[in-house]
Amino acid sequence: MKEGWEAVIGLEVHAQLNTDSKIFCACSTQFGQEPNENTCPVCLGLPGALPVLNREAVSNAGKAALALNLHINEESIFARKNYFYPDLPKGYQISQYDKPFSEHGAVEILTSERDEGGRPTEWQLKRFRITRAHIEEDAGKSVHDLGDPSKSHVNLNRAGTPLLEIVSEPDFRTSWEAYDYVGFLRRTLQYIGVCDGNMEEGNLRCDANVSVRPAGQEKLGTRAEIKNVNSLRFLQKAIDYEIDRQISLIEAGGVIVQETRLWNEKEGKTYTMRSKEDAHDYRYFPEPDLPPLEVSSEWVETLKAELPELPEARRQRFMREYELNADEAFTLTGERALAEYFETAANAAQNHRAAANWILSELLRELKNAEIDISACKISAADLGGLIRLIDDKTISGKIAKDVFADMFATGKAPGDIVKEKGLVQITDTGAIEKIVDEVIAANPKPVENYRAGKTALMGFFVGQVLKASGGKANPAAVNEILKQKLDG
Repeated sequence: MKEGWEAVIGLEVHAQLNTDSKIFCACSTQFGQEPNENTCPVCLGLPGALPVLNREAVSNAGKAALALNLHINEESIFARKNYFYPDLPKGYQISQYDKPFSEHGAVEILTSERDEGGRPTEWQLKRFRITRAHIEEDAGKSVHDLGDPSKSHVNLNRAGTPLLEIVSEPDFRTSWEAYDYVGFLRRTLQYIGVCDGNMEEGNLRCDANVSVRPAGQEKLGTRAEIKNVNSLRFLQKAIDYEIDRQISLIEAGGVIVQETRLWNEKEGKTYTMRSKEDAHDYRYFPEPDLPPLEVSSEWVETLKAELPELPEARRQRFMREYELNADEAFTLTGERALAEYFETAANAAQNHRAAANWILSELLRELKNAEIDISACKISAADLGGLIRLIDDKTISGKIAKDVFADMFATGKAPGDIVKEKGLVQITDTGAIEKIVDEVIAANPKPVENYRAGKTALMGFFVGQVLKASGGKANPAAVNEILKQKLDG
């Protein structure tokens, strides 16, 4: 950001709640169906059709509110938000306005600026306030015909799917703070099972309200809203572009107008979509077909008891109990399934450090190369722990363990079975190793002469030759010790 300026950013995150049916009707929420297949008179907005609230959507919204430290109101009111789009068949969206489901929360998250390679520079714990999280229905989707710009189509399969809109205070000052916050929300909602966080399918979308002001000024600048960003990286890039655009426009004598803009990833720019509406433009009024939503304190306590350990709490525990650094704990708690895999492997191995190392290096690399996630991994967490135990009890060497790991990843076989089938048990008998060392020394008189003349770096050559002669099964520590005795003697 240009020196002398400050950005002020507020975020609105729309999370689709995990339910089998829509929020006010029994239509399926399954993604990928034929256009307009998942529709009925209610979500099509036909005359006489009445909404019925989905209980599961309310439970999911309650769990999310509690996980984000929001207060759940005992009574909330659904309202009609009136506007006219081709993909909004009723001419209004059922949402909430002045009496939302939950409000007044805050979260503390780790955030960091990034270097040119996108790597975090220094993690800091920062607090960001959440204004409210209210329940609403989604609109449909307009599909524009790229072959014929004069044609557009409307798919109403998504109309009526349940959403939780999470609205922050304007507490963010950089694009990376916004990136880390939305990533935190995504992880949290995935952990508690209320939203799958699939941004490509539109199940998690973000609107960013961006304004700039001279550094030190308290008065807010005029904001522009970047609408419906469905990627964390796109969000970060769009905010940075918008900050630079507004600063350049003001410095050139221009004026920022309040508007809604869209991010074009191909061009790396935001474009004007429409002038920004305020609340009065939507003509909110209470939804006459739905009674007030009332929940009890007992119901809230029941939801609290159902919540799992949350990602931030688990990250801190991993650092404390397993002596991981911030980056390691951040990666291992990124997904609930991965965090649980690590704990199971660490306990099975009885070596937490080794379990973390194997997962962070070997396992995550192979998962990325195979383009699968941890849930599809053929190596069970218990078997990874078993592999580490085989190394620690000197049944196999670390080098052989990598070959065994590759076989495990491909076949899902247990490490002990692979070691037995392939005869990979490590040679620890010093007499047997000494015999191989003697043979290697006898076969390489010139390198021996050079080593004894001072070229001690040749030790690596001799170790390699011994390991090769043993089929990789000789204990490396014993090989080094015996070689040193023989060569130095």
